[in-house]
Amino acid sequence: MADSTFGASAYGGPGWQGRAGAHRDEIGSLWAGCGIDSEFAPLRAVVMHAPGPELGAADPEAENLLDRIDWQRAAAQHAAIVAAYRAAGVTVHAVAPDGAPSANQMFCADLMAATPEGVILARPASAARAGEERRVARRLADIGVPILATLTGRATFEGADLMFLDPKTAIIGRGLRTNDAGVAQVVAVLARIGIEALVVDMPFGTMHLMGMLRIADADLAIAWPRRTPFAAVEALRARGYRVAFLPEEDEVIRNRGMNFVTLAPRRILMVGGCDRARGFYEDLGIACTEVDCSELAKAAGAIGCLTGVLHRAPDGR
Repeated sequence: MADSTFGASAYGGPGWQGRAGAHRDEIGSLWAGCGIDSEFAPLRAVVMHAPGPELGAADPEAENLLDRIDWQRAAAQHAAIVAAYRAAGVTVHAVAPDGAPSANQMFCADLMAATPEGVILARPASAARAGEERRVARRLADIGVPILATLTGRATFEGADLMFLDPKTAIIGRGLRTNDAGVAQVVAVLARIGIEALVVDMPFGTMHLMGMLRIADADLAIAWPRRTPFAAVEALRARGYRVAFLPEEDEVIRNRGMNFVTLAPRRILMVGGCDRARGFYEDLGIACTEVDCSELAKAAGAIGCLTGVLHRAPDGR
């Protein structure tokens, strides 16, 4: 060993090599391929959790469900959604937590929000869901996905309240599931990576922004009539979107007809049995793949809610 450490690479000597690229440059090499900056680019990877006996044993009122659930039937429907994703070339990462998960663990869209530089970990608002984010965080770490932030203090935020209007603009719904403190913390994280956030208020008696608004292409958004925030429609139209309002039918009122995930521009995976909604989408030039979610829907969610979108490929690769 040399008498002096001066000049050693560890102390900045000739052998020192500094880290060259920015964090975003390391995604796909040092970090796993991940991130989104739109809601419509080709879907490449998602995070999901398959329900089990915990769903059948759940008390609907305590666990925020709509009815008692046949968990085996729900599990079979969930497996069909996973199969549909894989058939579309989408990688599905299973949360598969240790121990007994909560009944709502399967709603992965609420537990994370992907950005171009990694994931913001959610902090669910319901006491029944406290801690679900830890299980998703562990899976993301195993995959190699960077977690940009976790929320602190009394902030609550659920990923289904955030979506991208364009690569530099996100929209956040403030309401039952995402509070003022959560909005402030998420806005700060987005600003740090060069994304401006538009905050809109959700109507009382609604759950998530995802339930009001979906984006099917670079110029096409689907909205729930009489419920989508005015400011959201204005912002979409200002960016060249056509905002198409679903017919006011029972399948829309029960919030299943628009609970879809965009697989690629004008190509969606949607809840089966919503014939009026499917016809409406097809008239807009949207190709639809259907999966039965009739039992899963008793838990107050469907395909969009079940899917933690992790990666979209904006270049189409």
